Amino acid sequence: MDLALTLLAVAVASLLVHGIASRLGALAPLLLLAVGAAASFVPAVPDVNLSPDVVLIGLLPPLLYATAISTSLIDLKAQRVAIAGLSVGLVLFTALGVAVVATALLPIDFALAFALGAIVAPPDAVAATAVARSIGLPRRVVTLLEGESLLNDATALVSLRTALAAAGLAAAHSGPSENISVGSVAIDFLRAAVGGAVIGFAAYKLIALARRRIDEPVVDTTVSFAAPFIAYLPAELLHSSGVIAVVTTGLLLGHRSPVLQDARSRLSERSNWTSIQFILENAIFLVIGLQLGDLVDDVQGSSIGLGRTLLVGLAVLVTVLVLRPLWIFPFRALRSLVSARERTILAPRSEGVILSWAGMRGVVTLAAALLLPPETPHRPSLVLIAMVVMIGSLVLQGTTLPTLSRALGVRGPDPREDALQEATVIQAAVGAGLRRLEKLPDPDEDAVERLQQQARMRVNRVWERLGRGDTESPSDAYRRLRLPMLEAERRELLRIRASGLVDHEVLEEVMTALDVEESTLVSIGDRADAVREAPLRAPERITGECEHQARLPESIAPRDAEGCEECLRAGTAWLHLRVCLTCGHVGCCDSSQGHASAHFEQSGHPVMRSLEPGEAWRWCFVDDTLV
Repeated sequence: MDLALTLLAVAVASLLVHGIASRLGALAPLLLLAVGAAASFVPAVPDVNLSPDVVLIGLLPPLLYATAISTSLIDLKAQRVAIAGLSVGLVLFTALGVAVVATALLPIDFALAFALGAIVAPPDAVAATAVARSIGLPRRVVTLLEGESLLNDATALVSLRTALAAAGLAAAHSGPSENISVGSVAIDFLRAAVGGAVIGFAAYKLIALARRRIDEPVVDTTVSFAAPFIAYLPAELLHSSGVIAVVTTGLLLGHRSPVLQDARSRLSERSNWTSIQFILENAIFLVIGLQLGDLVDDVQGSSIGLGRTLLVGLAVLVTVLVLRPLWIFPFRALRSLVSARERTILAPRSEGVILSWAGMRGVVTLAAALLLPPETPHRPSLVLIAMVVMIGSLVLQGTTLPTLSRALGVRGPDPREDALQEATVIQAAVGAGLRRLEKLPDPDEDAVERLQQQARMRVNRVWERLGRGDTESPSDAYRRLRLPMLEAERRELLRIRASGLVDHEVLEEVMTALDVEESTLVSIGDRADAVREAPLRAPERITGECEHQARLPESIAPRDAEGCEECLRAGTAWLHLRVCLTCGHVGCCDSSQGHASAHFEQSGHPVMRSLEPGEAWRWCFVDDTLV
């Protein structure tokens, strides 16, 4: 009962603190840490002690898996050199630098000092994504942080195991001890990396095979819950990297989910893992703070003492913060010198500065510190030093990153640019669907007409979010009218349910259909409201090659600055305006009367440009692409 009450208290406190942080505009991880640390010194608060097994087996695999399945494998492959440098080179560089500092400041040998360096070296996936999501960072930076923190744990844990063996200590989950040599270390790294990847790939193939035979979302989601442990446990038993195994399995399953799962299973998995990730991320930061009180008590009774331990912790924190940019910027220069490909994908220097200051530590540092065997000399002081680095990096970097990103002009994803990309992607997908529709045998004309109309509405709904006019768009009007209708329908269903005349299962099916429709409408409305007032140009990643635009100017004076020429003559209203870059004709969008598209059909003029304030994107009708 005590355990159940403790778990309930941690969960409720995590949710309350997260809600308060959201209302205050504060970073939830930092507030959770502060509340946990303060509570750890309150005598009435029960001790919440984490064991290595709880962290490494119970928390780390699902947290890594939740991040991996939502991370783009394509983006990681594009940044593979940078991620390898961060997840391997930077970890070893940091561990070595910390070892030099710790040896000078503490009465420990170099092997144990290197173990401390391995503990504090890896930035954490949970901390990185939580802070990046809170403050809003460019997706390229988030990809690098996620890729680094997903893969650097293996380097750190293998380094820790090797250092402890060299110091004559045995870590939990470390496997058999052996004589340490350069060859044995290389074999250990190879076994951890390659073995973990192979086991992760095998777990992916096994789960993929099972999913091809599963057609129930509940069963598929249950398999998803087991996936991180299916990958992690065999890898650890074979003394390979369970971290790499979980990440490999998660990345491959996430990448292949459109093929392996049906739509219902994907929605169920996404919803469930989002909830699990939310609960675990918030709870872990609170629990980390709760460890502080007992650690302080243990260190006060040690030979090193609390004051000296805290000073060494601050020195190690400064070392970690300084070594990161000292590695990142020379490595950036090296990438630019040796590879033309790397030069083309190299992030701007301002994003490099953000990356060098975004090395927050978290759950992996705590887990690695708990792996120190009980007989480790000065163990309480070493664990507290790791806590100081972890908390210090979260507080210092987490609170200053927003200011630094604003000062450097580094911003997160722009909803308007996202909407433009989404419109282009949906237009391409809908076009493929309509071409497939034309080839289907025995078409029903009424059904074909309805499908074509729905396809046009899907495309127009996204394009409508880009304008800034005062006129209500058709999608906004539909949403404004449909939501009250859904509320009335739900009230009627509740009245019917109260009468007891209809089976509960039938009512649940109808209610679920209403919920799906309402959630879709609300989601569309929220995304439309998120579109910001900012200049909008065609994003480079989806801009197509167009010979027609090359022969035309960037902009042109409109023939009629008052509005759509045809609408003005007919006395009708328009929503968004487009201008022909060949003749300056002003027409309305397809969500209005479609006069811009009609002008292309009549004149053959290929490229139009948005005439909405703050928008600079162009569209080629011939090539069907942004230019």
